[in-house]
Amino acid sequence: MSAKLKFFLIVILGIFATAGAGAYIIQRQPSAPIIETSNGQTQQVRAIHQSQEVVAYPERSDYKTIPLEKMNSSLQGSDPATLALNAFDDITSVGGTRKVEVAYPQRNQAFVTITQINRGDDAVGIKYRVEMTTFGRSLFISSPPVWQIVWAGSQVECWAGSRSKLKLNHICR
Repeated sequence: MSAKLKFFLIVILGIFATAGAGAYIIQRQPSAPIIETSNGQTQQVRAIHQSQEVVAYPERSDYKTIPLEKMNSSLQGSDPATLALNAFDDITSVGGTRKVEVAYPQRNQAFVTITQINRGDDAVGIKYRVEMTTFGRSLFISSPPVWQIVWAGSQVECWAGSRSKLKLNHICR
């Protein structure tokens, strides 16, 4: 086989591999629902209203939604805890005690809860919740899944007295 023929075959195989990988990734991405308006035009629904979110996700009702567009870090990564901490990198500069919990309710879902108790203020804490889904895998099957942040929220918690006492269920003012 000549060198030109080998090079041509490698280029053709590369094109097919790239097209196959692109088709696979496109199939794995969730699509936005399409609705039809009264005048026959179609449009995509981009965001779920807050009230509909609470019905679909009751655990979100205590949190104030944080728009993903306002996050300065990447919304994708291989480790849910690191990804969530990077999304809220401003809380590391505050200091104090930080607790990170990761839950996997389903194989392709991760919920990360970050509780930040500010130094010198034992009565107030901020709790962040980050929800993620798997986006796919990187190049190799043995590599870890790629996680993508799909929702984030925060809430302020108050305690009566020290942290070991009764936690109040209202927002601090």
